[in-house]
Order: sequence, then C-alpha cells, then structure tokens
Amino acid sequence: MRCGGLDGLKLIVLASLVGALGCSIPRAVARPVRVMSINGCSDQLVLALADPRTIASVTWLSRDPEGSYMWRAAQHVPVNHGSAEEVVRDHPDLVIAGSYTTPATRALLVKLHYRLLVLQPADSFDDIRRETRTVASALGATERGRALIAHMDATLTRLAADKGPPLRVAAWDGAGFSAAPGSLYASILKVAGARNVTAQTQGMGGSTPEVEKLIATAPQLLVAGAPGFEKPGRQTDVAHHPLVRRFWSDRTLVVPLSSYECGTPFSADAALSLREQMRAKLARAQTPLPFAPVSTP
Repeated sequence: MRCGGLDGLKLIVLASLVGALGCSIPRAVARPVRVMSINGCSDQLVLALADPRTIASVTWLSRDPEGSYMWRAAQHVPVNHGSAEEVVRDHPDLVIAGSYTTPATRALLVKLHYRLLVLQPADSFDDIRRETRTVASALGATERGRALIAHMDATLTRLAADKGPPLRVAAWDGAGFSAAPGSLYASILKVAGARNVTAQTQGMGGSTPEVEKLIATAPQLLVAGAPGFEKPGRQTDVAHHPLVRRFWSDRTLVVPLSSYECGTPFSADAALSLREQMRAKLARAQTPLPFAPVSTP
C-alpha cells in the first residue's frame, strides 16, 4: 500500500511507522512520473526542465516573485514545505534536494530508500552547466537541458562581444557589501560588465555599508540586492544618508534576489538585463560624483 496522511508524524518515528504500515517505497525509474523538489533552488530547475504533469510539488518559496525566477510556472503546480512527512504522503519516485536541505530530512529519505538527488551550489556558469545536465538527465529531459544551456551560452557570447568600458559599482544589500568573489552574484556582475569595488577594496568585502567607504571608492552606480533593501530600518540607514541621497539617488538600481540567489541557465539572462539597466541608469544620471575614487587593483 502507499503511505498517506502522515503529515503530523515526527521524523524520529517516521521510519519505523513506514515499516509498520507496510508502505511501499517507490523504485527508481528511467523517466520519473512524480518529481518532488524540496529546495528553493532545485525548484527552479525542476520547473524549467520537467513536464508540469510530472511535478508532484515544489516548495512554497517557488511562488515568491522576489526570490523565484520561475514563480509564474510555480503557480500551476502543488507546493510543499520541504518536510519528509510530505514526501512520504505524496510518494514521488524522485526527490530533488539541495546540499543545504536539512541533513536529518535527507538522511531519513535515504534510509527509506527514496530516490534522492542532492544538488550542489552553483556559484559559476560552469557549475550551472553541471547542475542543469544532472537534473535534466535525472528527469529524462536531456534535450531540454541542452537547449537551455545553449541559450545560456549564446547569451554569454553576446555579453562578451559587447563588453564596453567596465562600470565601477558597489554591490550591497541590507546586511552589508555583497557579491563576494567566488559567488554567483559576483559571476553575474562580471559578465554584465561591472567591476565590484566593494570586493576589490581592502576592508570592504562583506563589511557593513558605511558612507565613508562609498565616498572613498566613488562607485559610478550602487547595485542594491534584495531582500528588504528598500524597507526602512537600521540596515538601510546608509541609503538614506544625505550624501548618499545627494550623489547616488539617481545612480542606484535594485537587483531582485531571483537574479542571483540560484544558479540556473537563466542567470545569463539576468546578467544581460543587469547590463542594460546599468547602462541606462548611468546614461540618465545627472549628479556628478565630486570624489576621486581610490585606486584599486
């Protein structure tokens, strides 16, 4: 028999109850017919690659326009909250998780012999190619995977052919200066033609935004990451400082979290959009910067 109605059970007794109830564990199949994603980033690839009719569910996070690139597609499939109880209830034949998915949940699903695919973080375009191929292969959607990677590579080629002069930007969010070297955000900024001064200036990378540091480096643009950058609070004090408002009010653009939180073939489209926004913002900027930037390597 199939398992059902187990949503309230604790993880520590779930495995023994599965055995007691005589529940069958789905076996691996060449082309899964019930796919379940329990991670916000794996959601993106499942929604992009799988036939919607085969998606048992994705996480509720996938429906958030701020954080999910595929939020529109997510409106048409069921959602879950990433629990093992939901997996047992919905009996998928493939579960896709991320390396940051709760270890206890992953361990239990392995113990219950579910077919579990754990994706690694994609912090570069090479990583995106690898993870996209992995998911496409698991879904029996290799041609779709190739097509998405080909589209990404064509977009990257287009970006490389029109580099233009590098734009000096300060990437930050409510928590601090961001886009650390080696991150996906840094990769996207680079191919978009941005030079992130907060990652290149000693003492700025990952630190709390300070007006003095912005004045010293004098970036042409402020690239503000989400979430919550525009909400009032201590984290946004710098954005409301008189000097920042005076010199960068028309030089600030906000990048949604969905553009850089998860590595997907659409990250190249996010880079292209970012380049267009940066160039348009700089072309419209009226306020000159009176500060000489600090020399950076």
